[in-house]
Amino acid sequence: MTISATARSASLPHPIILWIAQFRAWVFLVMLIAFFEIWSRLSDGTSFLFNIYNIQSIAVFATAPLLLALGQTFVIISAGIDLSLGFVMGLSSVIAAHACNYFAARWGFPPFAAMLAAILSGTVVTIVPGLVNGLLISRLQVPPFIGTLGMYGVARGAAYLFAGGMTIAVDNDWYSAIGNSRVLGVPVLVILTGIACLVMHYMLSQTRFGQHTYALGASKAAANRAGIDIKKLTLKLYLLSAIMAGIAGALYTGRFTAGAAQAGEPLLLDSIAAVVIGGASLFGGSGTIWGTIAGALVIAVIQYGLVFINVEPFWQFIAVGAVIIVSVLVDQTQRRLLGGRQVE
Repeated sequence: MTISATARSASLPHPIILWIAQFRAWVFLVMLIAFFEIWSRLSDGTSFLFNIYNIQSIAVFATAPLLLALGQTFVIISAGIDLSLGFVMGLSSVIAAHACNYFAARWGFPPFAAMLAAILSGTVVTIVPGLVNGLLISRLQVPPFIGTLGMYGVARGAAYLFAGGMTIAVDNDWYSAIGNSRVLGVPVLVILTGIACLVMHYMLSQTRFGQHTYALGASKAAANRAGIDIKKLTLKLYLLSAIMAGIAGALYTGRFTAGAAQAGEPLLLDSIAAVVIGGASLFGGSGTIWGTIAGALVIAVIQYGLVFINVEPFWQFIAVGAVIIVSVLVDQTQRRLLGGRQVE
């Protein structure tokens, strides 16, 4: 017995509900901003949204977790997870700081060249943990959770060893400008992160690499039958994730003019949360870069907004955790309503 097209369409949720499900992160972001704007207006007459300082602060605050989340998006869409990102970022930050000081003092590099060498060094060093993660998961069939959790510990120890248990100060005007200057009122960090978002969006939505990532997350067996080299693809995914953490760490050093082993430790949860809030399924096969951007902004608005209205900072953790739970519940409900299909 077959089901008619009319019956099948009648069983689907209303198009408005599907639209809200698809763009739920952006809808929630608008609601959050409206909430903080109304609260601020009623409490002391100030504006939360129409304040250039607030907008710049939120945008800069979102850059580091968003850079981590960009790589995490690819991994989660492939039905994996990368728990090592926080300390891979910290390792990059420390190496970048050391490299900047070393090339300037030992080799006499001018500030601009020392800055470039530092960013390159901090990014390149993350190839090692990325390759190890990818090889463990693709070749040795180690579960992503276990493999990247092990690398979390290795990267953490290496970062603290290279830092000597201290924060590595950097004295470089060019490097500081990368992290703290503005172009036409827009922070350079935001511009660089925006460029990274566009590149990653193109890779995910317009290239064969992105298509294969979705296919792997939807069904590993089907992807294998389609001729996709799953081992090679998995290796590339974890390498990409680590490199994005490296970029985040190198830019962190510029922003704070110092390298810190613990730079990304509090951002790991935020990177995963941004991807999940943005609509990616932890079961794999769905997610977008635009959704991840919205997710990162949601977290930044929550954290900055609560401080702005003088709420205890500890409530930030509760609020972000609650949003993650709600997002997962929405994803589960969406999967049931669509019979396992995902809204792209």
